Amino acid sequence: MNIKQHTIKKSVTVSGVGLHTGVPVNMTFLPAKPNHGYKFQRVDLPEQPIVDADVDNVVDLSRGTTIEQSGARINTVEHTLAALVGLQIDNVLIQLDGPEPPIMDGSSLQFVEVLESAGMEEQNALRNYYEITEEVRYRDNERNVEIAALPLDDYRITVMVDYNSPVLGSQHASLTDIRQFPKEIAACRTFCFLHELEMLHKQNLVKGGDLNNAIVIVDRIIRDDELDYLASLFNKPKVEVKKEGILNNVELRYKNEPARHKLLDLVGDLALAGRPLKAQILAARPGHAANVAFAKKIKKRMVESAKNNIPHYDPKLPPVLDVNQIYKLLAHTYPFQMVDKIFHLDETTVAGIKNVTINEPFFQGHFPGNPVFPGVFQIEAMAQTGGILVLNTVPDPENYWTYFLSIESCRFRRMVVPGDTIIFKCELLAPIKRGIAKMQGQAFVAGNLVCEAVMSASIVRKK
Repeated sequence: MNIKQHTIKKSVTVSGVGLHTGVPVNMTFLPAKPNHGYKFQRVDLPEQPIVDADVDNVVDLSRGTTIEQSGARINTVEHTLAALVGLQIDNVLIQLDGPEPPIMDGSSLQFVEVLESAGMEEQNALRNYYEITEEVRYRDNERNVEIAALPLDDYRITVMVDYNSPVLGSQHASLTDIRQFPKEIAACRTFCFLHELEMLHKQNLVKGGDLNNAIVIVDRIIRDDELDYLASLFNKPKVEVKKEGILNNVELRYKNEPARHKLLDLVGDLALAGRPLKAQILAARPGHAANVAFAKKIKKRMVESAKNNIPHYDPKLPPVLDVNQIYKLLAHTYPFQMVDKIFHLDETTVAGIKNVTINEPFFQGHFPGNPVFPGVFQIEAMAQTGGILVLNTVPDPENYWTYFLSIESCRFRRMVVPGDTIIFKCELLAPIKRGIAKMQGQAFVAGNLVCEAVMSASIVRKK
């Protein structure tokens, strides 16, 4: 799994018709900055509203996952999102001139191919994984659906489907490495039973449906006149039933292609939780309603964990900025180099660490015999961390200085001693205006708040 975030190198477009709306549409993937995530944009509507790919924006689950925001609706987003997750692309803007991504062949394959043609670009930001630390479970007794997420330092999915059908019985599919998605899962197409197809047409859905973009499973005896009707419905010269119990529209790409497609749908729907996951996902008889309900449970866990407000630091991961990169920006020298590593940096927030060691020079004279890290140095280290955030807002940070203007509401909550690792977090309280930045700064040791302050600073171009 990727450590850093990725986007695409250039814009690429796919064209087709929406499965349910039948509306011709051009869908363009555009590169996006770090921490942008997945966003759709309806460029055919006034003011071109943006719809975040967020589980809270789901408004309809009838034969697909539909999201809506600011009056703009995007139908059937799961195949598009699955392609992005499967390629480990984190940040992209998806522009559409219609209400629904093109169905293409009913899989994610064409999306994967066009995204691969764009090329991947690594970004200077770590992926913001949400790691499942305790089991999360969802069950729908009425539909006999069960989905569970178990702790795992990876992303693996196993899906089982069972339709109590002699044609499509019990099937399993697994994805043990996300890098397998493009070759093992992406090409697996959507499917439906014949009786569902008839019902969907009566409901005025699948207007863009074609016998080339879905596997149609025949689960009952069908008369010749019905086959003739289907042929006329889909503008085909002839429709037959194969011995496998499917229409002669397509050849199966895998014996368990339906189960693999259900796995594809699950990958796409879980993208709506908002962050890449580390978990073992086990799903029995999943569908869009269950997938989205499960994604909501995961997002709720994310929100609850975020309330602790402590950035997660994993020393195994490479830094966003190492000590040499930090002080090319800040231009401090010994003994005023107070930050060892920046491990998170986006437009509004920065997080870094300071390893407190007994060999630092001030311990010789500050409380000899009772070494305590001075509070003024905690503030200085917090300010240097915030300085990185401020300098990140200009294209040429090496040409700027940052200066303290004020410190407010400063509190020291606990003593910091040698051997402690301090995690500093600084967050902008408002957009930077006229070179003035106001930040909330916090310092944590072992999950405990040790220091906090509201700091103001100015950014000034070097003469």
